[in-house]
Amino acid sequence: MIKWAGWLIAIFGAAHTLLALTVEEAGSHAGDWFGGELWGDDLSAMSSANSAYWLSWNSFGPPLVLIGLTVLWLDRRGIVPPAFIAWVLGVWAVGDIVVLGTSPSPVILLASVLLLVGARRAARLGGPAPAADTTRAP
Repeated sequence: MIKWAGWLIAIFGAAHTLLALTVEEAGSHAGDWFGGELWGDDLSAMSSANSAYWLSWNSFGPPLVLIGLTVLWLDRRGIVPPAFIAWVLGVWAVGDIVVLGTSPSPVILLASVLLLVGARRAARLGGPAPAADTTRAP
């Protein structure tokens, strides 16, 4: 269950970012982004280049990829991810569902439930999570 949750989180984040860059054509503003056009942009009256930046590259997508890959990394080492990851993602997903209505956020809610159930099962079957081996090189 933990592995499924990690994959769901990572794929969700990657899909959001890649679809925003391609399908939503946010990537077409990359010249503006790297040309310094956003430096003085007013966030309350956001330009299309700034909006595209926040929708894609600086969205929640890249951090979700990182969280998903971290969950997978922990799982491969037999370390149960801390429950706060699942709780924070779950609360965030519920808030997103309430604010946006129809959205893909239930995928993150499902991943949160899988993480919580997986952590509970691991605790029941094997006791506490093993400590990380800090003597081994990455």
